[in-house]
Amino acid sequence: MSQMERKTAGVPTLKRLPLYLRLLRKMKEDGEEYASGTVVAKELGLDPIVVRKDLAITGAVGRPRLGFPMDEIIDAIEQFLGWSNTSDAFLVGVGSLGRALLGYQGFEQHGMRIAAAFDSDPEIIGTKVHGKTVLDISKMPELAKRMHVQIGILTVTASVAQGVANAMIEGGIRAIWNFTPSNLDVPDHVILQREELASSLAVLSHRLLIETSRG
Repeated sequence: MSQMERKTAGVPTLKRLPLYLRLLRKMKEDGEEYASGTVVAKELGLDPIVVRKDLAITGAVGRPRLGFPMDEIIDAIEQFLGWSNTSDAFLVGVGSLGRALLGYQGFEQHGMRIAAAFDSDPEIIGTKVHGKTVLDISKMPELAKRMHVQIGILTVTASVAQGVANAMIEGGIRAIWNFTPSNLDVPDHVILQREELASSLAVLSHRLLIETSRG
């Protein structure tokens, strides 16, 4: 799919596509050569119509009575999500959450590699965390410019989040993955994705409460 032909998708679709991709990769490992939207929907407990619409937006074309050739549908999803090439990211804030993200091995399968980690704590700067030497945050903007890094991962305390985000933008970073509770003010050209852990916990807790009351 060319840049001119590239379609956009809503957030729900974008959140489902990685689920499909993980399942399809597993099916390929198991020797499957084709995958139908019906099978994917059944495996994931989703509406087949929703799955078919999601897969269609990637530009993949299925075969009658067979479904999608496995390599083609996997490649189409990866291309659509921008995961066919690995993008470097900078992580700022090497506390508990930052360390956990640095240790996660699955990012590269999803098109992202944490190239460097930064902190302002003198006791953390210079130490190695999961094989990466923690650098002084003051070096981050210039290094981001030099390496053409476009993704920033923010795992600092809320009180300094806006300042660090500003430094990321100064360095040319165009997409910020915000793990802080701060509402960041960024220019229109900067993509901001906030991970609100409390919101996810609220959904989980409420569902558990409902299920418990039924029991």
